[in-house]
Amino acid sequence: MQEMIGRKESCASGQLPMTYLSCLAYILEEWTAVEYLKKYFFHVVIISVTISAMLIFFIVPLTILCFIYLTNVLLLIYQRSDEVKATKDPLSEVWDSARKTVASFWDIYARIWHGYELHGVENLPEGPGILVYYHGAIPIDYLYFLSRLFLWKKRLCLSVADHFVFRLPGLKLLLEVTGVMPGTREECLSALKNGHLVSISPGGVREALFSDESYQLMWGNRKGFAQVALDAKVPIIPMYTQNVREGYRMFKERRFFRKLYESTRLPFTPPYGGLPVKFRTYIGEPIPYDPNITTDELVEKTKSAVQALIKKHQTIPGSIWKALMDRFDRHRKSD
Repeated sequence: MQEMIGRKESCASGQLPMTYLSCLAYILEEWTAVEYLKKYFFHVVIISVTISAMLIFFIVPLTILCFIYLTNVLLLIYQRSDEVKATKDPLSEVWDSARKTVASFWDIYARIWHGYELHGVENLPEGPGILVYYHGAIPIDYLYFLSRLFLWKKRLCLSVADHFVFRLPGLKLLLEVTGVMPGTREECLSALKNGHLVSISPGGVREALFSDESYQLMWGNRKGFAQVALDAKVPIIPMYTQNVREGYRMFKERRFFRKLYESTRLPFTPPYGGLPVKFRTYIGEPIPYDPNITTDELVEKTKSAVQALIKKHQTIPGSIWKALMDRFDRHRKSD
């Protein structure tokens, strides 16, 4: 204490031969409470790391949501062009320029953040078909797939989404231009009749919220996709993205959120994560149309095909550390 007082008097009176640098260091020490920080340095570090981790785990999903809304803003700007004003069909080719811009942005993001790869595109039929996939906590992998498919093949895959998606404000144009639909039987049959690919996750929001690193399918009694495939006489193509649960997860305590979801059908469970784990999407061999198969048999056959992709390409239970290390593994599992 006496030393500090002496230093203060020295800087103030100039009686002792202290340099300007010494005086400045002393003033900064007082202003920044260095002595106090030395005593509690460990606690400060722990608190800072904890806050930083929380910000990272929640900011990345929020950033993705912001990017989605920015994508919609871009489409709104593009909508003002005379060429687009002349058509009322959101699936028209006049939107392809905007779709390419949007797809390029998301593909760059996918490459940088998740080292995204897409395998098995040759298994997609030239004509119509139904893609059935596993639903991650956040279906960002599916967005990557749509973007790369459009860039590689200039092909639009229409998507069946949960009804709550259409309640989100400010996304109407984006949903229309990218071909997202509620997925009634009539809509799906019409899309398939027009030659489109149609994708659906039978597990849907329930699978997103309550599946985990064991990658359990949660399809319940859903079999509408199989009936549509039989009615339209089209193949079903299984699809799965490796490490999708390691990129984004849901909280383990689910009893309360499960009851809340079952009563409201709204996803109240907040996702977290956003670590730059490796994502690889695998498209399996198509299940051809068979007039002699029943709806229940086709559901089981499709479920087995998706589970086979998971078993072949996913370490179970999933490991965040291994998923991160996969970014440096150039020897992926065989297709």
